[in-house]
Amino acid sequence: MTVPPTDTSNPDYFHRVVDCQWACPAHTDVPEYIRLIALGQFSDAYVVNRESNVFPGILGRVCDRPCEPACRRGRVEDKPVAICRLKRVAADHKDDISSRLPVIPAQKNGRKVACIGAGPASLTVANDLLPLGYEVVVFEQWDKPGGLMRTNIPAFRLPETVLAEEIGYIEQMGAQIRYNSRIDSMRKLLETGGFDAVFVGSGAPKGKELKLPGRSEGGANIHIGINWLESVAFKHLDKIGEKVLIIGVGNTAMDCCRSSLRLGAKNVKVMARKPRQFFKASEWELEDAESENVEIVVNHSPKAFVVEHGRLSGLLFEQMEYDFDASGRITAERVTGETFIAADDVILAIGQENAFPWIESDLGIEFDKWHVPVVDVQTHQSTRPGVFFGGDAAFGPKNIIWAVEHGHQAAISIHNHCMGQAVTNRLPPTLNLSSRKMGLHEWSYKNDYNPVERRLVPHVSLVERFKKISIEVELGFDAEQTAKEVERCLNCDIQTVFEAKACIECDACIDICPTDCLTITRNGEEAELAQRLKAPRKHPHQPLFVSVPLKHTARVMVKDEDLCVHCGLCAERCPTAAWDMQKSKINLPHANDHQWPSPQQRKTA
Repeated sequence: MTVPPTDTSNPDYFHRVVDCQWACPAHTDVPEYIRLIALGQFSDAYVVNRESNVFPGILGRVCDRPCEPACRRGRVEDKPVAICRLKRVAADHKDDISSRLPVIPAQKNGRKVACIGAGPASLTVANDLLPLGYEVVVFEQWDKPGGLMRTNIPAFRLPETVLAEEIGYIEQMGAQIRYNSRIDSMRKLLETGGFDAVFVGSGAPKGKELKLPGRSEGGANIHIGINWLESVAFKHLDKIGEKVLIIGVGNTAMDCCRSSLRLGAKNVKVMARKPRQFFKASEWELEDAESENVEIVVNHSPKAFVVEHGRLSGLLFEQMEYDFDASGRITAERVTGETFIAADDVILAIGQENAFPWIESDLGIEFDKWHVPVVDVQTHQSTRPGVFFGGDAAFGPKNIIWAVEHGHQAAISIHNHCMGQAVTNRLPPTLNLSSRKMGLHEWSYKNDYNPVERRLVPHVSLVERFKKISIEVELGFDAEQTAKEVERCLNCDIQTVFEAKACIECDACIDICPTDCLTITRNGEEAELAQRLKAPRKHPHQPLFVSVPLKHTARVMVKDEDLCVHCGLCAERCPTAAWDMQKSKINLPHANDHQWPSPQQRKTA
């Protein structure tokens, strides 16, 4: 069977070609905001960011950056565009954007929504529902907002001023955040709160334990990572022993080890049970920790806490050895010996769990065997209508940008629920294409390939950064670095659009293509067709573009989207304009796009 012509009318097709935006859970329009930064329009770039990710200044510092591994620049060089750090540039250099926040109607719609926890998911729900006239009340157990953004991300990575500013925008829009208001009973909230819907965004606040011999005896110096970071954030704790062991190698472990150094530790080791390729921490987090002389020790499995004279003295570890298969998976493990490592304090950073002791079991809210709520992955509604979950509270620990997207989707469902619509009622995404052609060989975007390497973000010196825990380590790009880095973007949203009926099969586009991503050949089965491409197909997960049969030979134009760098040379060279460079704009509906009641319903009401 031959490959059918590609349906480019499906919004997902060109959306997927913008790899960075496709990979971002909130689908931030990365190429657009980078172009605005290149023009010096920082406030405009910030607003483009805020439409989708809500917290550009926060995420410009601490996002897990799923966009960067997907960046097309990685096809031609080792390093992707510094997408995350450019987001910070827009946030740091914008003007006052208060007047550009969503307009809040003076006339409310009479609906009241409760959000539990003032973390990123709940704040996103408030951000999306307030412009629709909702009264949104956020219940926060602490005296400050932010959730785990505040309590688990140290100030040297995420300053208090940045948190205050971006959460302040949502309070300015009318969110009522009730501080020091822990919810102890879902039943009471549902029965007496007077809310039309409840959103649970309480995170995953329970750190995992390590039940080994000596745990209780040495407990005074054995700490749960997220609780310990919380104590540091609220200044309940300001010192730690000189020798510290961190158990675990996720991002929380990296925050714990770096915080320990700022509280007086002289020797900090991060202990990993497996080799480095299995670490959960982001590579840049590992690099930052190692640059501060944190030692990461692999293949050591904790066996027992050692207590001498009533006090923790260290840990006994089993030394591990592993066998691997061809794909790198572990096929066997064995203990090769034991070793003792001295420690004054041990911090356990081996994972987090949901905890809902305040949700009674007879409310119709179901939980699975791991006590994770049963939540629809699209609507975020629980098994009780009107109760929704998002962020870590919904599906376990992920990251901030996922929590934001959960908030967007939950807000749509809450709006539908409150307006008597099915929570599954969702508008489809749409896509606009517009030509960038200005003349025969002129384009309204810069398409020169800039071979410059990724800029390195400057840091505070090692001498200065440990003087106070609130000193932000990364300084952000300066003007010259920004100017260089924005030029590395390949404008992936400027699409190569092909019009088969204009093609004369002259091969000019194929001859000039620098990545050999184009082939004119007879059609066939996909696997066989792939063997005839001019360049080997490296990543089959990204679909090929296949045209309708060309009029002269009935062959097809095939384009490997994975190899294309959107340089536009095919369109410049084409004598018949069969190729054009067109900007794609994906429109992904949020709650504000779901206007209930509809104009017709309002007319007949």
